[in-house]
Amino acid sequence: MARGCRDRLSRRQLLKSGLALAAGAVALGPRRALGQDCPDCTRWALLSDTHIAANPENRFRGFYPYRNLQEVMAQITGNVPDGVVITGDLARWRGETPSYERLKTMLAPISQQRPVHLGIGNHDNRKNFLRTFDDYDRMNDSGDNKHVVTINAGCVRLIVLDTLLFINTNPGILGRSQRTWLESYLQACDDRPTILLLHHTPYGDLLDTRRLFDIVKPVPKVKAIIYGHSHAYRFAEADGVHLINLPATGFNFSDRHPVGWVEARFTQQGGEFRLHAIGGNTDDDGRTINLKWRA
Repeated sequence: MARGCRDRLSRRQLLKSGLALAAGAVALGPRRALGQDCPDCTRWALLSDTHIAANPENRFRGFYPYRNLQEVMAQITGNVPDGVVITGDLARWRGETPSYERLKTMLAPISQQRPVHLGIGNHDNRKNFLRTFDDYDRMNDSGDNKHVVTINAGCVRLIVLDTLLFINTNPGILGRSQRTWLESYLQACDDRPTILLLHHTPYGDLLDTRRLFDIVKPVPKVKAIIYGHSHAYRFAEADGVHLINLPATGFNFSDRHPVGWVEARFTQQGGEFRLHAIGGNTDDDGRTINLKWRA
């Protein structure tokens, strides 16, 4: 772990941070659609941990992931964003092909209108995923057959990374080849604000977090890292980089956390994040967090 990161944010502090912000402000303004009257921004739907099974009646902790995603898709298609990203654990435990086929059908109403980009988590099977979604993303060549996608989203750039290590085990890793690719890509690309999206939790189950921050800390264009995996909704900050932990769409692990998705508006100056809680703890449903990017 890089010294600066360790000094400012320990793993325990991250896990206890909740909605506490190291920078930015909380706004509880009118429930307008994010991005309205903003020509220099882009609005995205951010999801994680959908955990779709082949059987739509699959249930865990009282939640039905299939029904949850149905509800989320209805909300998204009712106010279509510029794009959608799901940061991994797309399928139930082992990433079986029928799960991906069902997920693809569920995403069709939005994928036919807007780009949908999918990351890979520890409950995904890369081979089955790539075979099913072969018409979705064109991968960047990061080595090790990792599923990496770069997205030029107007005023910002999104980079979807692949942290799958072993199927159905908790730890994840970027790996040397993907880190080398990321470092080179960040040096070569333009200076628009860049957001990294991945599955595993930094300072949690991502084994090469320190090496990741060795890459991004000296590159000010990297403004935030967005991830899932913990099935919790949290904001934190390390070395000026915002850490945004998306809630799970499928189910939570604790009644303290929401189930749902996040509507994000990105500008060159910062990000605005609104929680859409469809289950679990819905106390913060509609709450908006405003973050200012580091210089």
